Amino acid sequence: MRHASLRSCSTANITGTFTEKEAKDVALVLKYGALPVELRSSTITTVSPTLGREALHSGLVAGAIGLGIVFLYVLLFYRALGLVVWIGLAVHATLTLGVIVFLGRTAGFALSLAGIAGLIVSLGIATDSFIVYFERIKDEVHQGKTVRASVDRAWTSAWRTIVAADLVTALAAIVLYFLAVGSVRGFALTLGLSTALDLFVSRLFMHPSVWLLAQTKRFNESKTLGMGSVAGVGELVPAAGGVR
Repeated sequence: MRHASLRSCSTANITGTFTEKEAKDVALVLKYGALPVELRSSTITTVSPTLGREALHSGLVAGAIGLGIVFLYVLLFYRALGLVVWIGLAVHATLTLGVIVFLGRTAGFALSLAGIAGLIVSLGIATDSFIVYFERIKDEVHQGKTVRASVDRAWTSAWRTIVAADLVTALAAIVLYFLAVGSVRGFALTLGLSTALDLFVSRLFMHPSVWLLAQTKRFNESKTLGMGSVAGVGELVPAAGGVR
């Protein structure tokens, strides 16, 4: 039998026959809600609106500077293939942001500063996939094969490397998501999501676009690939005594 009575506007008294455990459970229910458990805060962070805005601005500026350096590097080093990287990163970023917006509307996901950091890191991972493929093409051309033949042969080995690298990153992101708390989970979610989309972009955009370029005459005959130092290796070079 339990009976509750109010002693004043701010206090209450519950009388009845209780065991010690029942009394503690009732106290927890009254204090925290329907579940007889005590809630503990894992992390508490207070950020002023000004500080949060400045941190967001600094993160976006840092990402833009890093992205600009990457664009300049791939354009100078890979020439025409650098343009493929530019377009590929734009496709990757568009798909990633689209999925994030979808998750925000359906699952209530909010992009945090840590999540933005994950997106910036993922752009480096996507760029690395392009570089792996382009370097495989260079290796094939260095062995004396034509650019057109090298595109398909290089893709076979490059794809295995890209899949292995992305799976390791995705596995790390999954473990981090389930073991971490707070904003770190946002970093893990955006990193894992972007890594999965990297496989999609590599398979359905990177290889087909390079293959289409390889079918053009200018792509094979000019130095627009940034392979001037290896394009002649493996070819027969006329000499005074014949061919060497």
